Amino acid sequence: EIQLKESGGGSVQSGGSLRLSCEVSVSIRDWSMGWFRQVPGQEREGVAAIDFNGKTKYLDSMKGRLTISQDNAENRFYLDMNSLKPEDTATYYCAADPPRYYNAYDALTSPYYQYWGQGTQVTVAS
Repeated sequence: EIQLKESGGGSVQSGGSLRLSCEVSVSIRDWSMGWFRQVPGQEREGVAAIDFNGKTKYLDSMKGRLTISQDNAENRFYLDMNSLKPEDTATYYCAADPPRYYNAYDALTSPYYQYWGQGTQVTVAS
């Protein structure tokens, strides 16, 4: 069974930085990966994605403050966040999708991904 697990969440001050990590139980070579966040009462929101060629995509409102990257040797991918704001407070989820001939969904939407982690809390204090 393929499993994903996030780590690196926590509490930071406004303007601070965090690196979130997602460990995948299989090789992620040629996979697509993404990061999402969710605030209670709101829809899950895609913030970053990277495809099998390394092409990245970011939520417009967070672009410039995020970097998604991967380490295939360790079956991990990352979300580096900086200049964090209180409104970034949310549960952050990693997601991954295996190589496919076709995926009808956008990489910043939940239906794109087959596998999900359980989430890690990020809290940004004022």
